[in-house]
Amino acid sequence: MADLSFIEDSVAFPEKEEDEEEEEEGVEWGYEEGVEWGLVFPDANGEYQSPINLNSREARYDPSLLDVRLSPNYVVCRDCEVANDGHTIQVILKSKSVLSGGPLPQGHEFELYEVRFHWGRENQRGSEHTVNFKAFPMELHLIHWNSTLFGSIDEAVGKPHGIAIIALFVQIGKEHIGLKAVTEILQDIQYKGKSKTIPCFNPNTLLPDPLLRDYWVYEGSLTIPPCSEGVTWILFRYPLTISQLQIEEFRRLRTHAKGAELVEGCDGILGDNFRPTQPLSDRVIRAAFQ
Repeated sequence: MADLSFIEDSVAFPEKEEDEEEEEEGVEWGYEEGVEWGLVFPDANGEYQSPINLNSREARYDPSLLDVRLSPNYVVCRDCEVANDGHTIQVILKSKSVLSGGPLPQGHEFELYEVRFHWGRENQRGSEHTVNFKAFPMELHLIHWNSTLFGSIDEAVGKPHGIAIIALFVQIGKEHIGLKAVTEILQDIQYKGKSKTIPCFNPNTLLPDPLLRDYWVYEGSLTIPPCSEGVTWILFRYPLTISQLQIEEFRRLRTHAKGAELVEGCDGILGDNFRPTQPLSDRVIRAAFQ
């Protein structure tokens, strides 16, 4: 289990305070080929890591997942912060939206903390999870923490039943109206450390359908350092659709601060920010559908 003070000082959902920036810069990590996160973040060497490849034929149908319907009680967020942290785009939600039911412990509420994006430089790759070894151009994560058991997300990270993440695959097609509020301001936060407040963001627009029955579940980890385990993953079968123009806005983003000198061999483009799939080990993938 990760040391929580180390988490707060480095990468896992820290509060954004200026006096912590120097400490954060001391723990560098990225998606460059050959980089071994496990050398710096011991949890990344765990047996139950994420993401994984979902083999749909080997997923086990579990009708008990539908005994208590998965219930997102999301509200429209006013004055949301959208930030470029050099690794991804974060939509940080200030309104209290909660998730319960489905595979989550009965009677527990999981508060929605933020939305994160992972995408490829090309349409053939970008998602962290794969389905039958197929990658999608983008994957979107709605990250929740157990507010029934814990007082904050940092307290919940690395604990059993601490974190629940809804993952949504994204394909290219028509424009996604719900994400337009985000994609139309990405040009203003092109560089690392930039953020912008948007007047309104509705997380309900990210859910694929009102019944919410077609999903897979497995137990895994965060896909970013420190890669702490104890994460319940809920992956929806049907992808969202965004336009080619919308994903191109993500591909214009940069991993560095404006004016910063780039490391040799690095072009500074923010993309291909997905962790490779990890071994399934002895885990079982459950399906809420046949």
